[in-house]
Amino acid sequence: MLPVLLDPAKFKDASLTAKGERRAQVALKSLDTLWFNTGTLCNLTCRNCYIESSPRNDRLVYLTAAEVAAYLDEIERDSHPTRLIGFTGGEPFMNSDLPAMLDDVLSRGFKAMVLTNAMKPMHKMKPALLTLLHKHGRNLTLRVSVDHYDRKLHEEERGAQSWKPTIDGLKWLSDQGFDVHIAGRRFSHETEQEVRAGYARLFDELGVSIDADSPVTLVLFPEMDPTVDVPEITTACWGILKKSPDSVMCASARMIVKRKGAERPAVVACTLLPYDPQFELGTTLADSVGDVPLNHPHCAKFCVLGGAACSQ
Repeated sequence: MLPVLLDPAKFKDASLTAKGERRAQVALKSLDTLWFNTGTLCNLTCRNCYIESSPRNDRLVYLTAAEVAAYLDEIERDSHPTRLIGFTGGEPFMNSDLPAMLDDVLSRGFKAMVLTNAMKPMHKMKPALLTLLHKHGRNLTLRVSVDHYDRKLHEEERGAQSWKPTIDGLKWLSDQGFDVHIAGRRFSHETEQEVRAGYARLFDELGVSIDADSPVTLVLFPEMDPTVDVPEITTACWGILKKSPDSVMCASARMIVKRKGAERPAVVACTLLPYDPQFELGTTLADSVGDVPLNHPHCAKFCVLGGAACSQ
């Protein structure tokens, strides 16, 4: 069955839905997680990458360790209750400043998480990673993208010959004692229980100790296609869905990006919407504390109806 295309009247007004109802907004309750997009360049071109990362996409350029440090200073100056600093891309290990960024984050007492495909760029930084592990232990988490427990489906998403290098990287991280999580995707027709059981079999075969039943150590993200129809979220939806706005990612997180040609980085509402100008909130964390209108299909599909969050 073909998907129903998005109604073109939807997601046009930040305040009102296509039906004229008040659009839901989310306030920043507390900055628990700050993400840094280290740059959109990646060694892979995945079929459904929400950020369109590739070896050629440099729309978001590499952040520097000094730029990251400035936001860490702001967190400390303004006493934000931030506990986790996340790094995403692109492939973060393609940014040569990543080890210095991680050492700075961890030395300040934050926990750090890196989203990676665990392929060649990561392997080039094995010595630096081992130094970080010995210095900071399991305060550093590596979340490895394994899109499906089946090699064929994984490579349909990530390209031919992408399975073995990722599995080799996953095994190396586990064998060295890193805290390793997995990010999978819900794009097959299986139930969540079936998908988790499949990953459990894979982990057993590989000899890696990852709990496939845990939504923290195995995160399953819903597929996102902004052209497919999805309901708009109104203020009434919180009561109808029995859901709190505080449960949505932009209530507790922000992301730092640096656009190509920009003089300095910017703060955006979440990891999913790095390009849409309506979700750019300023250049400092202080600028970004305002309410975020849920004016994008991803807000409904991923966060509210999908119940997903990148920092789970």
